[in-house]
Amino acid sequence: MNSAHAADMPELRWASDGEANVPYVFHDPQSASRLEGFEYEIVEALGARLHEKPVYIQNDWEGLIPGLQRGMYQMVLDGIEMTPEHKAAALFSRPYYITGERIIVRRNQTGLDTLGSLRGHTLGTIKDTLAERILLREPTIMVRAYEEESNAFSDLRNGRLDAILLDGPIALYYGAVSADFKLVGEPIGRTEYGIAFAANNTAERDKVDAALGGLIADGTLHRILARWNLWTPQMANAFNDHTQPDVAPVEWDRYRAAIAGTGGFHARIMRYIGFLPLVAHGAGLTLLVSACAMVLAIGLGVLLALMRRFGPRPIGWLAGLYIEIVRGTPLLIQILFIFYGLPSLGIRLSPFFAGVLALGLNYAAYEAENYRAGLLSVPRGQMEAAIALNMTHMQALRLVIVPQAFRTVVPVMTNDFISLLKDSSLVSVITLTELSQTYVRLSSTYYDYVGTGLLIGLAYLLLGLPFVRLARMAEQRLGRGMNAPHGHR
Repeated sequence: MNSAHAADMPELRWASDGEANVPYVFHDPQSASRLEGFEYEIVEALGARLHEKPVYIQNDWEGLIPGLQRGMYQMVLDGIEMTPEHKAAALFSRPYYITGERIIVRRNQTGLDTLGSLRGHTLGTIKDTLAERILLREPTIMVRAYEEESNAFSDLRNGRLDAILLDGPIALYYGAVSADFKLVGEPIGRTEYGIAFAANNTAERDKVDAALGGLIADGTLHRILARWNLWTPQMANAFNDHTQPDVAPVEWDRYRAAIAGTGGFHARIMRYIGFLPLVAHGAGLTLLVSACAMVLAIGLGVLLALMRRFGPRPIGWLAGLYIEIVRGTPLLIQILFIFYGLPSLGIRLSPFFAGVLALGLNYAAYEAENYRAGLLSVPRGQMEAAIALNMTHMQALRLVIVPQAFRTVVPVMTNDFISLLKDSSLVSVITLTELSQTYVRLSSTYYDYVGTGLLIGLAYLLLGLPFVRLARMAEQRLGRGMNAPHGHR
């Protein structure tokens, strides 16, 4: 397919959470900027059959279905179980994968190979899954539910868990590639994965469902799954396909080789060097979002402080109400409301502008209180003296009061900006891949939390240090200006 023809094809926009999602959709350990996975290949095959160009949209797990309802993309593939709860929120295609839950234990453990043997132990799993529901039915099992499977395996390795119960593909690709773990027992239960669509998008669902049926009928799906070592007797029975195509598990072998080849000091150093473009991209986005949000926060914060300090009583009351509401509600809720809630009111913002707006409106409330404290620190006689010199009220504020107040709040503003840099990590929930999300992606792909964490921490530190230096310079300049002799009085 030539590039000109591909450019003319309609888009098939789809979403998944590819940050820690082996083997569904994830970043190639040998090339961290490249996406792969068995679901990724299924969508590519669907696109070829539909003569549409697949366009991948990264979204956090919790935002996948809300993103469908918001119209950000046409469909979602992310190992979504076709449960009654999920079917009530979205339309689903026919199943494209059927699996069971598997038990994973440490290599030296024995005797925990059945559901009954797990009673009285501490088990880890992924939240809102069939595995979690199975474990919760056993009152003697202490269940710990995780957002990311990599965190569960870390706790199993460190002895915080006795075992893990997870979907078959996750168990295979996390448990069977490490010398620390092993899969035990037979599959438990039955889980069906389906492609999710918006509740009112029946036409799109039917079109893709027909294409998926074609991939099943001609063996394309079988061959994709065989390449990833995911064709199982359970799949053969469910799809009534007992053929044995001559397809080697090349992607499974390649993934195991890539993970096995990530050890050694020199290999680690070279890998960290390879991370630098991704870290630089994440740092650039973090800085851009934070800087734009801080400009908004400063401007709105000054306005709110002046309204509360010098405005008429009703205006001051409204400014105070805004400040208390914003400071009294979590920033994450505000981000989700602006991005997913406002479209129901006809206001649709891009992820970038939604993130900037949420951070800016939130920090404006805190900046307003800082500026109000600065304004209160200026003696009342300064305003009276300015008025006596025939200045208008606005001139007195602009030329006398605000400059003096600003000097006292510069250090606090610097601290707030550094805090905003770190809080910008929350915009990852609305599809923005900044530094913290880059850390999740890299650490979960390579099972390297220490080195990758130090690298991302260094990036945050380097972003913040110049602003600390600039603030000190500004303090010194303002201090000289305020303390300079003004001649005879």
